Amino acid sequence: MSETPLHAAAAKDDVAAIQELLSHGAQIDARDNSGATALLVAAHANQIHAAEALINAGADVNIKDNINDSPYLYAGARGHLEILKMTLAHGADLKSTNRYGGTALIPASERGHVDTVRTLIEAGVDVDHVNDLGWTALLEAIILGDGGQRHQQIVELLVKGKANVNLADREGVTPLRHARALGYQEIERMLLAAGAR
Repeated sequence: MSETPLHAAAAKDDVAAIQELLSHGAQIDARDNSGATALLVAAHANQIHAAEALINAGADVNIKDNINDSPYLYAGARGHLEILKMTLAHGADLKSTNRYGGTALIPASERGHVDTVRTLIEAGVDVDHVNDLGWTALLEAIILGDGGQRHQQIVELLVKGKANVNLADREGVTPLRHARALGYQEIERMLLAAGAR
């Protein structure tokens, strides 16, 4: 099925249209050709009001599209904090994984979304989950991050969140060794203080 009027209304953040369509029997979790629901369309565009209207009307926050993104996973990965918080309050599956076998916490850590990382850790996402690349959120924050302020804060949050600082990648390289190799001295210091080897 191609895009429905509900998908179009979600993309435009048109709450009145969303409510009108739902009151006339529009299927709230209908999918478009990419497998996206109207809620995922709203999440893609960070349309907070549309997302709120759909979630409050019972849209499923865990339905995945053809590339394994759900409204919850996408909002987490992109740092769309308001929508993420709504999905968490409405049954987000914290164990669900994206097409790389990662939780929402892993891309959020890599992309430097500090508040999102904090929110996901507080929600109880597994801080030591290993994705299909063999990387944890901590490894991604170091390897794919830039070593700057945001990634330092994320490493600090992960360490405080009891991430295993010695969980190595598939080649046996630890977070500490990666941080040293990249010259991220502040991250190296934090890891050493947390007992990294």
